[in-house]
Amino acid sequence: MLIFAACLAIFVYGMVASMLGTINPGLAAKFQLTNVQTGYIALAQGIGLVIASVSVGPLLDRKGKKVGLLLGLGLVTLSLVALANAASFQVIAGAMVFLGMGGGIIITGANALGSDVSESRRASVLNFLNVFVGLGGFATPFLAGNLLGGDAVRVAYAAAALTGATFLVHVFLRIAPPGPRAPGRKGGAVFSVPLLYLFATATFLYTACEVGVWNWLAKYLIVRGLPSATALNVLSLGFALGLLLGRVIVAPILIRIPPITVTIVSSALMAVTTFAVLHVATPALAGPLVFLAGMAMAPVFPTTIAMVADAFKERSGTAIGFTITCGFSGLVVSSPLIGWLAGPDPAGLSTGLLVLPVFSAALVVVYLVLRSKRRAISESPRPSA
Repeated sequence: MLIFAACLAIFVYGMVASMLGTINPGLAAKFQLTNVQTGYIALAQGIGLVIASVSVGPLLDRKGKKVGLLLGLGLVTLSLVALANAASFQVIAGAMVFLGMGGGIIITGANALGSDVSESRRASVLNFLNVFVGLGGFATPFLAGNLLGGDAVRVAYAAAALTGATFLVHVFLRIAPPGPRAPGRKGGAVFSVPLLYLFATATFLYTACEVGVWNWLAKYLIVRGLPSATALNVLSLGFALGLLLGRVIVAPILIRIPPITVTIVSSALMAVTTFAVLHVATPALAGPLVFLAGMAMAPVFPTTIAMVADAFKERSGTAIGFTITCGFSGLVVSSPLIGWLAGPDPAGLSTGLLVLPVFSAALVVVYLVLRSKRRAISESPRPSA
């Protein structure tokens, strides 16, 4: 039951993650948005994600994961309806704040729920669970490009209907309430463990890269000369499918290979593949490289969250929430940064997107530092008062 609930919720998050990148070309054409304005819209979503994820951890620890998931699903449904009816740049930005808040609550709650399934195989379970991020991310641009004509309004309404149905399913699911709190334990003690900040830096850099692809890849490929439908299919059949298959493949691997080793290799491959995407001779060649980039990125986020849950046996919701918050701070930084570096010239995206391989290389360094503290990862003391 826990897996079923978490899979449904995280599928919705996958839709949310790819939403802006899917409707970005349509919004830009309808409202004549520049790259900088699109960056501000992504910033609005990132602010909502940060607000939610920084506050939802304590909520999950106190009120339970079902309450958090219902709150997140409700916010996503309402914000998608608002987005479908937006009539100005300001309304779009406001709707994206609440879409981000809902998405942040969902991703934190679903990963915290999934981490309860199996302590011994947590990394494998969370990678399997996050396959559904890939499914959601695949579904949105695929349906938009092939069935909905890339129409931003129709895409938003379709996603709202699916999210509303998921909300109703979660109303009737039985999810255990939180257990009694241990006397003298304080959530704030989590923040006294230095290891937490290394994990947080890793999710910051990784999320900046993944969301940078979701938000900007389709527009970049269109600028390079691909038709809109083809660019959306590269986002779905390339990147999203790569994420999906990568997590399926890596789940059994993580039973035999240490999670930190997997993240180091994946980060290095991220740097290589994202750099290659920006330097292919023709845009048609980008598709296979985008798929490989998705495969490389696939294990990084869920495996990092699994290591956080292993390191913080108590108050895991708070620790996971903070780590994910720092990840969404990467969204707040990367998408506006890409827009600013790209400037008003659409062709400038090739420069702005260099953020992706640079951040990927920095991520390798962070995981190498974490590997040097491997004993601390496995033996990190439980937070105490």
